[in-house]
Amino acid sequence: MRILAIDYGTKRTGIAVTDPLQIIASGLCTVETPTLLAFLKKYTAEEAVEAFVIGQPKRLNNEDSSVETHIQQFITQLQKEFPRISIHRQDERFTSKLAFQTMIDSGLKKKQRQNKALIDEISATIILQEFLSGKK
Repeated sequence: MRILAIDYGTKRTGIAVTDPLQIIASGLCTVETPTLLAFLKKYTAEEAVEAFVIGQPKRLNNEDSSVETHIQQFITQLQKEFPRISIHRQDERFTSKLAFQTMIDSGLKKKQRQNKALIDEISATIILQEFLSGKK
């Protein structure tokens, strides 16, 4: 069964998943946030998902980011829609910076690095990788 990570944004949401053995985190896609629940319904109908890992955006002073209110509302919907799938939170501070650095390190051109959807997908992958590392 897979673990699916969500880098929730008010406009776009990055998605990453593990392989069925939960060893490797890979970016899956970025979806428009209004279509996120529909996407998850379709995905979970085709793939067995054990858990959702949702990024927890914190400010440097450890206070919740302004998007946390939206995330809490989304989690409520998620629990109603998928009562059998566990939900975990993962600190996502610096994931966007790490994602951008990953793009630079992998040699992506400046134009490609401006692709915010790709940054969201890579951020979700980093969130998932950090969650997997914490599980071990």
